[in-house]
Amino acid sequence: MQVYAFVGKTGTGKSFNAQKVAKKYGIRYIIDDAILIKDNKVIAGKSAKTEASKIASVKAAIFLDEIRRKKMCEAIKKEKIDKILILGTSDKMVKTIVENLNLEKIYHTIYIDEVASKEQIEEARRSRQEEGKHIVPVPTFEIKKQFSGYFLDSFKKFNFFNKNDEENDISEKTIIRPTYSYLGNFVISDTVINSIIYHTVSKVPGVNKVIRVNTQKHIDGMKLEIDIEIKFGYNIPKLSSEIKNTIIYSIDRSTGINLFGISINVKSISK
Repeated sequence: MQVYAFVGKTGTGKSFNAQKVAKKYGIRYIIDDAILIKDNKVIAGKSAKTEASKIASVKAAIFLDEIRRKKMCEAIKKEKIDKILILGTSDKMVKTIVENLNLEKIYHTIYIDEVASKEQIEEARRSRQEEGKHIVPVPTFEIKKQFSGYFLDSFKKFNFFNKNDEENDISEKTIIRPTYSYLGNFVISDTVINSIIYHTVSKVPGVNKVIRVNTQKHIDGMKLEIDIEIKFGYNIPKLSSEIKNTIIYSIDRSTGINLFGISINVKSISK
């Protein structure tokens, strides 16, 4: 296995440029913040950015935890990887990750200033320091369950010019804002969720009123059970589908919480 390292100080744009570097060197596998990525898919690990503190995040990222380390080693062995890219804030950090995962010595190291301009690095630093933004180099749907309840945004990069250029691709990254970065701990209460649902569902044509909302919180998201009264003359399956889509959009946009179950119960029909 050839082990490549991608090094840059915190907030300089490593994760943003990770797929670009991997493509240049023909690498399909990336380890970034304790997750193993194959192409654009997360195949193992839990992001270190989900930890409650910055110190805990660093410990997770270098695999000090035995359970986390063992699972990652097993995943790497199972994949039979030929090339892998390890991201880190220093040469020491990537070396520690390599040693903790029992990987071969680093074959080649790439530094952030080799792939990003001074202006781009400064902009990345500003975004981290002022807005607390962190990048995960995978599409939002790949990482959302790990960050249920965090602030997430999808970041897409489109290049429609220079069709023969190696940069011509469509890649999606995810912007997250871990609570430890600048907000402190936060909790989204059931009252807030209920208020959003009552407000959005009541506006769906065919819904007369929302009778009850029950929320069931789980570690990777939330299940909802909603009792409604509908107006006479509406197709119930079609209306239920429209309500579900409305809820998914509003909750995702407002809270970032992952929804993996929505039950719509029609309790009454008004004339």
